[in-house]
Amino acid sequence: MINIEHYGSAPLTKNDNKIDELLMRNDDLVDDHTATIQASWQRCEEYGLSHQSSPHLERLPEADYRNLQWMYGDLVKTTATEVLPYYENILSNSKCMVMLADAKGQVLQSWGDSRFVTPQQKPFFREGVSWQERTNGTNAIGTVLASGQPVQVLRDEHYLKANRFMIGSAAPIYDANHDLLGVLDVSSDAYLPQAHTLGMVRLMSQSVENRLIFKKFADEHFLITFNTNIDTLDSQWSGLLVVNEDGMIISANRRAELLLSFELSMINISDVFDTRFFDMKHQPDNLPMRLRTQHGYQMQAIIRKPTQAIVDAVDFRNTPTKNTAPTHSPTVSLNRISFGDPRVDKCVQQASRLIEKDIPILIHGETGVGKEVFVKALHEHSSRHQHSLVAVNCAAIPSELVESELFGYVKGAFTGANQKGAIGLIRKAHKGTLFLDEIGEMPTKAQARLLRVLQERKVTPLGSTESFPIDIRLISATNRSLKDEVQQNNFRQDLYYRVSGLNLELPPLRERLDKRQLIQEIYKMEASPEQTHPLSEQLLHLFEQHPWPGNIRQLVSVIQIALAMADSDPINSSHLPDDFFNDLENSPLAMAQAADTAASLQHGHPAISPDSQTTHSDIKTTDTLSDDIQAQTLSMFEYYEGNVSKTAKALNISRNTLYKRLKVAGIR
Repeated sequence: MINIEHYGSAPLTKNDNKIDELLMRNDDLVDDHTATIQASWQRCEEYGLSHQSSPHLERLPEADYRNLQWMYGDLVKTTATEVLPYYENILSNSKCMVMLADAKGQVLQSWGDSRFVTPQQKPFFREGVSWQERTNGTNAIGTVLASGQPVQVLRDEHYLKANRFMIGSAAPIYDANHDLLGVLDVSSDAYLPQAHTLGMVRLMSQSVENRLIFKKFADEHFLITFNTNIDTLDSQWSGLLVVNEDGMIISANRRAELLLSFELSMINISDVFDTRFFDMKHQPDNLPMRLRTQHGYQMQAIIRKPTQAIVDAVDFRNTPTKNTAPTHSPTVSLNRISFGDPRVDKCVQQASRLIEKDIPILIHGETGVGKEVFVKALHEHSSRHQHSLVAVNCAAIPSELVESELFGYVKGAFTGANQKGAIGLIRKAHKGTLFLDEIGEMPTKAQARLLRVLQERKVTPLGSTESFPIDIRLISATNRSLKDEVQQNNFRQDLYYRVSGLNLELPPLRERLDKRQLIQEIYKMEASPEQTHPLSEQLLHLFEQHPWPGNIRQLVSVIQIALAMADSDPINSSHLPDDFFNDLENSPLAMAQAADTAASLQHGHPAISPDSQTTHSDIKTTDTLSDDIQAQTLSMFEYYEGNVSKTAKALNISRNTLYKRLKVAGIR
C-alpha cells in the first residue's frame, strides 16, 4: 500500500534501481554545465575578483541572524526533521556538509561532517555567512542563486583558488508561488560521482518543496500526486497539485508543470485531466486512479482529501432575508449591465441567447464603455462559468510576441523561449471563453494563424508539429470599424467573417438613456460602508451633463477619486478632479446651455437653476435660439428618430420647450 504521508521524503537505499535511474536522469532543469561555469567566471571578473583573491567573510550580526532564523524557521525545521533523516544512510558514508542558505546566499543552518574543512576555513561554514559570487567567486550556492538552476562546482571550477579544496553541489528551493526560497548545498572534499551527488541534492530540494506544499495546504485542500508509473508515485519526482473545493488548481510543484507541459495557475483540474473533479473527490483514500491528460498521456494518481473537513453548523441568524441586499460581487452580473437603455438591453438579450451557441460575438464600442465588464458578465451567465475566461488585449502584446502568447510554443522554439515552453492563451481557454479585446490591432501574420485555429478547432504551438484540440466560446471586441480595416487591408476579410457572427454595439455613456441610474449604481458599488450619503441632485445633474470622453471607465475613476477625497463626508464639487470640469466646459451640450443662459439674461430673464422645476429654456422666447442650439436640437431629434421623450431627456429640456424649438425649425 502506498503511504502518501511520506510523499516527497521516501528513504533511499543503494539497491533501489528506480531511484538510481531517477538520480542519473538529466532533464530540463539542468543547463549546459560548461556554459553555466563560464558565465559565472565572467561575472566574477566583472565583480573585480581574480583567482588569487581571498574569500570575503561577510557575516550577519547576531541580532540580524536571529531574525533570519525566525523568518525561515519553517524551512529549517522541515529540512532538518522531515527530509535529511531519509538521506542519512547516504550522507553518513561520505565526509560532507549539508548547508541550507536563504535566497541571498546566507547560511541558515548546516549539518554533517566538517572534518575536511581547516580551522581557517571553518568560519565560512557558520550560520549567517554569505556565499554570494561577488564575495566568494564561483561556488555552488552563489552560482545557483545567479542561475536559478541546480549546479555542481568541481574543485578547479571554483573561481577563487582558495575554494578549490572542495566540491559543491547545490539546488534551489522554491516556495508554493515558485519564488526562490533558498538553496540546499552538499560540500565535500571527496570525488563522489557527479551525477550521484547532484542528483541527490536535487531530490532533497524537491522533497523540501513538496513537504512545504503539504504543510501549507493539506488541512483544507485536495492534494493530487501523479506520475507516469504507479511504482513511482512515492517518488520526489511525482507531480503535486493543490486543488480547492471548486476544482481550481491553486498551487503545484515544479515537477507537475514539467510532466504536464501546462501552465497550471488557477485553471480547472478538468482542463488538465479528462476526468470530472467530482469523480476525483470521491476516489477512495490511498487507492491509485488512472487519469488521462488532455494531451492523451496516461498518468497514475492518488487523491488526498483535506485532513480538516470544514463543516459549518446552520445558523439562522446568518440566513439572508428577502429584503437583504445582495453582497458585492467582483464580477458584475448580467442583470446589472443595463438599467433601461434600449440599446444596451438589446445587446444583453441577444448575447445571452447566443452564448450557449457556437456563434462568435463581436462587440463594438468606444474605449471605456465596459466591453470587458460585459464579457465577464456574459461568461458568468453561461454554462462555461466554471472554466477559465481568458482575456487577451491584442493591443497590449508586442507584435513580435503575439503568436507565442496566443498559440504557445515548445522548448527551443525561438531565442529566449522559456525552457518549459508555454501552453498559450488559446489553450488556456479550453472549455471556457476566449475574449480577444482590440482584435483590430492583431498583426496580419497572427491573423492567419488565428483563422486556421478557428477553422480547425486545433492549436499547433510554435516549433511543434503536434496539434491540440480546443473547445472555446469566442468573443471579440474592437473600438474601430473592422469593415474599414478590411477595406484598408489591415484586417483579413475571411477572419472578419469568422469573428463577427453576432455584432453588438455598446453605446457611449453620454448617449445612454439610463445614465442617471447607472451613475447611482456605480456610486453604490464603489462606496465603502462608511460612506452612506447618496449623490446629491446637483452632482447627479452635473454628471448627466458631462460628455464622458472616457466613458464608464472615466466615470468609475472620477467617483473613486471623489470618494477618496470626501472620506466619510458627502461628496461635493470640490472633491471632483480638475479635468472633470475641463471636459465639462468643452462639451457641446454645456456650451449650448451657456448660450441659452446668456440669451436669457440678454432678454431680461434670470438664469434659473437646473434643479428647479422649470428650466430657463422653458421661459426663453423662441426667437432668441442660437444657430448652435437649433442645430444640436435637430441633430438629437434625428438621432432618436423623432422620439420626443428621448430627445428632450438627452437635451435636458422639457417636452414643451422641444416642441417650441421644433416649431421654429418648421418641423411641428
